[in-house]
Amino acid sequence: MTGGDSSNGGSTVAESSEETVAAIDDWLARGDDETVRWEGRPRIQTVIPAAVVGLAVVVVAAVAATANGVSELAVVGLVGPFLPAWSYLRVTNTRYVVTDRALYRKTGVLSRTVQRVSLDRVQNSALSQGVTGSWFGYGTVSVEAAGGGAIRFEDVDDPGALRDRIEGHDDRDELPGTVEQWVAVRDEVRALRAAVER
Repeated sequence: MTGGDSSNGGSTVAESSEETVAAIDDWLARGDDETVRWEGRPRIQTVIPAAVVGLAVVVVAAVAATANGVSELAVVGLVGPFLPAWSYLRVTNTRYVVTDRALYRKTGVLSRTVQRVSLDRVQNSALSQGVTGSWFGYGTVSVEAAGGGAIRFEDVDDPGALRDRIEGHDDRDELPGTVEQWVAVRDEVRALRAAVER
């Protein structure tokens, strides 16, 4: 799967650095036999709306303070830079991981919340993309688990490929067993055919 770089929506672990995998293990606490197959986070561009709103707050507060001569209104403008800063921290502290056993979502700036859904409990998945998501190739994958529970991977690059990975479609071309086992099956079939034709 090629989903962009890990800072911008997602990537296979083969594309990730050792530092990225180590950072995942810091909060994932996966088992020794659990393999990370994909990791990602929301696109950093999702901070842009908060930056626009923050800039608008600063401008409106400055204009109102200047027009009315009330310096207290300028203090309101200090809220403006806080909005994109908080949005940036929220995005950079959100991580998504798909292993061969489960789906994980880590969120939180001042605290940490880790959500887990076992792959064998995945019941339904849905992909949603807004207009800009369709244009720029990002979207949200929502997964429902049997017996209740859900997990969302929001604003990730190439959400269709991620959904296929979650549903196991990426593994459809992989045959079970080894080459040696299939050679043995072939030889056995040939032997049976030869015995029947005698």
